[in-house]
Amino acid sequence: MTPEKKNQRRLRNLALLSLLLLLVGGTFAFQAFNQRAINDRLRENIPGGRVHDYYNRDTENKDVFVENYGNVPLMARIRLSEFMEKRATGDPDFTPIVNGTIRDQVNTWTVMRPSETNLNTRVGDSAAFNTYANLTFGWSRSGQEAPWFMPTFNRDNQDLMTASAGHARDWLTSTATDGVTDGATHPGDGTDAYWSSGDSFDNSGPVWPGEEVTHDAAQNLQQDRAPMTISQWAALPNNLKVGNFWVIDHQTGWAYWANQLQAGETTSYLLDAAQMTAAADNIPGEYYYGIHVDGQLISPDRINDFLAADPNYTHHADLSDFLTAVQNGSIDNNWGNPGPDDDVQPNQINFSIMAPGTIFTMAGEQYRYLENQGGGNHLIIREDAIRHARFHNQDTFNNTWYGNLDPAVQAMVQPVANTFVTGQVGLGELTWTDGAINRPTNLSDFPAVAEDETRVDSSGTPRAFSLSMADIIRIFPNRESRRIPEQPDGVFWMTRTPASANNGWLISMGGWFSDLEDTWGGSRGGTRPALIVRQ
Repeated sequence: MTPEKKNQRRLRNLALLSLLLLLVGGTFAFQAFNQRAINDRLRENIPGGRVHDYYNRDTENKDVFVENYGNVPLMARIRLSEFMEKRATGDPDFTPIVNGTIRDQVNTWTVMRPSETNLNTRVGDSAAFNTYANLTFGWSRSGQEAPWFMPTFNRDNQDLMTASAGHARDWLTSTATDGVTDGATHPGDGTDAYWSSGDSFDNSGPVWPGEEVTHDAAQNLQQDRAPMTISQWAALPNNLKVGNFWVIDHQTGWAYWANQLQAGETTSYLLDAAQMTAAADNIPGEYYYGIHVDGQLISPDRINDFLAADPNYTHHADLSDFLTAVQNGSIDNNWGNPGPDDDVQPNQINFSIMAPGTIFTMAGEQYRYLENQGGGNHLIIREDAIRHARFHNQDTFNNTWYGNLDPAVQAMVQPVANTFVTGQVGLGELTWTDGAINRPTNLSDFPAVAEDETRVDSSGTPRAFSLSMADIIRIFPNRESRRIPEQPDGVFWMTRTPASANNGWLISMGGWFSDLEDTWGGSRGGTRPALIVRQ
């Protein structure tokens, strides 16, 4: 290019720059017509739940629980009825241990009703079974994760069939009460821990009622506490009255799940075993013993269905409060706390009655309440992500954000470890549950990653931090719950768990749990700092 042309270009650029400066600095009229956008979503809310009953008469294992395979929350209850009759050697007929009960008529069987203070002691007509059969409520194994099950293949929400495995018999497919007839509707032999991480089942054929697909084994929820009577529930602190556990109305025998069962979740066990006693084994002759499982599921707006009068029993006086608490997610639906957009100081908030997922605004920042960690400690997270942070520099953004918090908030923040032992796991090393839940099924194979859960550490420093993958799995039950609801689907937020030397795990695209490079950042997402506060 000749010097003359260079000069001409330079003059032209200077002229354009001068024009731009004039436009920026001057006064001018401006109009922008018809800047328009559409953000929409078509979603069909489909409720669907299935009672699972796994039974093996040889080992006396008996697992009873409820699966929500739909995409909306459910409320669940189960009632157990027992029947037993015996016949001495040489006698022509069996005699039931409860008068008026008939083996072939399950509506005459005796409702299992425990004492007000002890689930293991039956009362009323049900007391006759204390001598012969011991029921084990709940599921607890020291040092073990929650058990695994095979999700139902039958996703017809108009079908009342149960998922019965082993020697369990679904009532719709087999009303036989001879102790030998098959009526199973679900794979498995009914023994304890039949399913485990990594198992799958191909239902092509179909082998069992339902869709001809392959399902991977999934995990039940870990029970927060052992099953209890509704009187014992009433004595709990208000902040503990909603959670993942079973509550039995000892007056009617109905056992209620004390939480809304979210989409993709499966309750812990109501019943874990039904074992005959030595007295039954020593009967001089023969006996028949059976348990009938009656399960009912409703959407949370229909709690009056559970409050309808029972023809034979009276609901406990606290049942209405219990169902309302489950419906609202809290014993008092966060009453006494400000609304999500009311900007208040920390001393105006009562964290102990907050339900997980509650949104609140404190000292100019909007947060989401995640969990009560006990001892007055509560885990909260910033509701929106701080944009432009990358995986490798998110701590810098977290520290800057924390340094600008109101001093009254900082005064509540509890110390966490100065350095987290995160471990590392890549996408190709993990196996996964289905897309709606999206949880790794073999995370225990990477103990450093699985054990990196954020708790108070008195040797550490009060500070903000990013959640770990283990935190996410513990706190958020499925993909949908991990979204930032008011933001577009493309917004992501990062965890602190690395997938490789330069990559990190993050929540992206409306909840997809993905392994993305740390160069993905920009304006679409970033870090979502969390705090443990004490009140």
